[in-house]
Amino acid sequence: MSFPTDLEIAQNAKMLPIKEVAKKLNVSEDDLELYGKYKAKLPLHLIDNEKLKKNKLVLVTAITPTPAGEGKTTTSIGLTEGLNKIGKKAIAVLREPSLGPVFGIKGGAAGGGYSQVVPMEDINLHFTGDFSAIEKANNLLSAVIDNNIQSKTLSIGIDPRTVVWKRVMDMNDRALRQVVIGLGGSANGVPREDGFNITPASEIMAILCLSESFSDLKKRIGNIYIGKKFDGTPVFARDLKVVGAMALLLKDAIKPNLVQTLENNPAILHGGPFASIAQGTNTVLATKMGMSLAEYTITEAGFGADLGAEKFMNIKCVSAELAPDAAVIVATVRALRHHGGAMKEEYTTASLEKVKKGIGNLEKHIENVQKFGLKAVVAINFFPNDSDEEIQFIRQVCEQKGVKAIVCKGFAEGGNGAKELAQAVVEIVESGESKFKPLYDHAISIEDKIVKIATEIYGAKSVNFTSKARTQLNNINKLGFHKMPVCMVKTPKSLSDNDKKLARPTDFEVTVREFEFASGAGFVIPILGDTMRMPGLPSVPAAEGMDIDDNGIITGLS
Repeated sequence: MSFPTDLEIAQNAKMLPIKEVAKKLNVSEDDLELYGKYKAKLPLHLIDNEKLKKNKLVLVTAITPTPAGEGKTTTSIGLTEGLNKIGKKAIAVLREPSLGPVFGIKGGAAGGGYSQVVPMEDINLHFTGDFSAIEKANNLLSAVIDNNIQSKTLSIGIDPRTVVWKRVMDMNDRALRQVVIGLGGSANGVPREDGFNITPASEIMAILCLSESFSDLKKRIGNIYIGKKFDGTPVFARDLKVVGAMALLLKDAIKPNLVQTLENNPAILHGGPFASIAQGTNTVLATKMGMSLAEYTITEAGFGADLGAEKFMNIKCVSAELAPDAAVIVATVRALRHHGGAMKEEYTTASLEKVKKGIGNLEKHIENVQKFGLKAVVAINFFPNDSDEEIQFIRQVCEQKGVKAIVCKGFAEGGNGAKELAQAVVEIVESGESKFKPLYDHAISIEDKIVKIATEIYGAKSVNFTSKARTQLNNINKLGFHKMPVCMVKTPKSLSDNDKKLARPTDFEVTVREFEFASGAGFVIPILGDTMRMPGLPSVPAAEGMDIDDNGIITGLS
């Protein structure tokens, strides 16, 4: 009998009413804003600064993944189940899925196998409407910008050639990366070049994820840089008197969403920035909510430790004054085979030789986590074709690096398959060995921050800046944004900016092609290589295999 699909497992789940899940967190039904039987929003007043100081935060990161991902979300959920199995009050705090990957190649972000959050279909589709609200707030600002440029009486003199604010939509649509708007005559506006980013790359998403209150949200929205007036004066969202209206659209989206795992343990999903093109972590409010309600909060940061974890530490933790107590680095034998030169059709074929060639990638990610002062454990996300000799070799290498490597079978066995990992995490947390420290001081120059990340985290020998990037960097410095952290945009497929360089590349240079910046969110965005902030669909998108019948039963979702 074949192993059931993620969707089949989720559709057969025995869910508790969400009010029963909330009781496990001592949250009363009166505090829940219900979205049907199995989803609810949590009010911000439940965040308790005294409680979150005492409770523990665990970050789940990973090695450089294959295109399918290595199971950070699955491991995060499995670890949460495992911790509850061994008597700890634990909650998973994760990002919401974007429709782009759901209908593209990567699939949803609700975990997998018997380590999932449910209701899976709702979570992977429109959920509670947060992404829609973010999209609408973003595009309201776009509409107001063009309306002001068009106006003969209310115009503040925006030079349309300088507008950097882009529209967004939550779909992989490469044809919208660069567009021309305002065609068709004067009634349709002033023609200018524009473009679309995917919603997870919107600055509104970044702002929602870093805001700590509604007033903080509004302040950050007001600080969004739009472009310049004809006289060279910078223009911010607050200058267009649209901050209040944008905030109205986010009045519900700012509240974290409560759902449950397959084993009926609580989980919070909130925010969803990608880690390759944005900061890659859930909201500060969700993390602090989890830490206020549970003893252990398990969170994840997208892609490898060179992307999501680096941004989690240097941007989110510094901004929100958070300090992780432990880190889990997810690795798979198949990914190490990939980094050792295995072709896609060879991923499932045991090869100690290829694992030995690819192991440098895992070693580098262990070093990266240790640079932040964190004690880590490696979770080997188990696949049936993993050989004992491959696993034993990985364990030996990890031991030489001072970390344990534990086989995690959360996918196949749920919490029971993650109890050993849970115990290892508890041991690290209770040892108090983690002493978090950011990689750089925010006061150093933007260029120095980039060089520090590139050389210490990626392993590059140097950084090259194009002439366009140099010009943009001068403008960023003139605007006074030089003390902001940097949010690197880079391929997730390599430690370098070249996705063909696998394992642990050395003696390479990275190139900063250009800069963007998110003055409302509070970070500068160096763009490396050919990474796009609006992805495209694969030649055969996952959407082609999806359907829904007359009874509302969905098939093909993953």
